[in-house]
Amino acid sequence: MSLLGSTMVALGSPCPDFALPGVDGRIWQLADFRAPALLVVVMCNHCPYVQAVDGRINALAKAFQGRCDVAGINANDAEAYPEDSFEAMRSRARALGFVFPYLHDESQAIAKAFGAVCTPDFFLYDGDRKLRYRGRLDDNWQDATQVSRQELRLAIEALLSDRPVPQPQRPSMGCSIKWK
Repeated sequence: MSLLGSTMVALGSPCPDFALPGVDGRIWQLADFRAPALLVVVMCNHCPYVQAVDGRINALAKAFQGRCDVAGINANDAEAYPEDSFEAMRSRARALGFVFPYLHDESQAIAKAFGAVCTPDFFLYDGDRKLRYRGRLDDNWQDATQVSRQELRLAIEALLSDRPVPQPQRPSMGCSIKWK
């Protein structure tokens, strides 16, 4: 397992367009997400960093339903990592009760377009789909009971309240994306 930090894509960057299959059986496009904010999480099944926070990601999706859409994207090479296959994604989403679309980027082109390098990697866009936050979820990925600063939640709240997104934005950290 290789620990990497996110690349901190330039704020103001446009959200890449995409059309990806979801575990729910439909093809999801950027235009399908119409809430005032959009959170894209590049994630996977097998990474322990994602496993430690996927419940918190789902809780955020529930808390901001209708105001901030959430999309999870898995771009890992499923041949080399079968636990990240589309069928395994479907099983994990069902088992954990994801309330957000979990999308498969088999070609890995979309993850590259986002500038993602690790799992989890978070990208928060405003209503014009300009990047406003790219950083970590919170200040303790290992233990939810020890979190003292929910940085992504604060960014979503600021964005939805038309306030500046808090600074500094610290990189997310996690496993490297398993490129082909």
